[in-house]
Amino acid sequence: MSEQIQAELVKKVQLKPDIFQFSVKAPNIVREAKPGNFIEIRVTEQTEPFLRRPISIYNLDRENGILEFIFQVKGKGTEILAKREVGKNIDIVGPIGYGTFKYQDKQNLAIIGGGIGVFPLYELAKCAKKDGKKVTTYLGFRNKDFVVLEKEFKNVSDELILTTDDGSYVRKGFAINYLEEDLQKSKIDAIYACGPLPMLRAVQKLAIEKQIPCQISLEEKMACGLGVCLGCAVKTAKSPKEAPEYWHVCKAGPVFNAQDVEI
Repeated sequence: MSEQIQAELVKKVQLKPDIFQFSVKAPNIVREAKPGNFIEIRVTEQTEPFLRRPISIYNLDRENGILEFIFQVKGKGTEILAKREVGKNIDIVGPIGYGTFKYQDKQNLAIIGGGIGVFPLYELAKCAKKDGKKVTTYLGFRNKDFVVLEKEFKNVSDELILTTDDGSYVRKGFAINYLEEDLQKSKIDAIYACGPLPMLRAVQKLAIEKQIPCQISLEEKMACGLGVCLGCAVKTAKSPKEAPEYWHVCKAGPVFNAQDVEI
């Protein structure tokens, strides 16, 4: 069950010039949250910007009640948030999202992410590895300058395949190409993905063709987190064209079975 809190910012790390990692005290949210959940943040007490910002949960430190999230500065709201100082409070609502990653009945997991979409996959990989699952993680970035969390994902994966589009670091190409290769030679029980829409579409298509269970985490404009603003609607795959049906990502998701949504 979600709640609204004033969470103290206890640690702030700048991972890249425009990417920040925040750690906040939020024991109740940490206790309730599951891999795939997100939070909504009000960045200022002023009227502008008015709407909350949806941000994925990166890590849950359940022992200490610390919630960690990572965000990229993209506009006025996140620019304001990036200037928040340690010791100050942040207005947070969470955990949000009914659709979360389900891996308990699987053994060999393929986790694939791209760009800033890798952030919500860390908690999934960490929990799955702790539960004795075999975790193979595929991360793709534009080039070496954009690579983040390499060490962290190595620590929670049995194998980490890291790629860059231009080959400036480790392997050249797209992460999905290496996933497709591994599907030909090894057993994978399920695929879990988050990242740019073209990547998600490719993963969705691959999983359906190979008949492998797949869950994808969608990133939409979720201003309210309650399904009221209608800004995060996604079409269901099985609804008729003449009478399309939609789910709200903030309520039904953000994680969906790949075959259930049209992206």
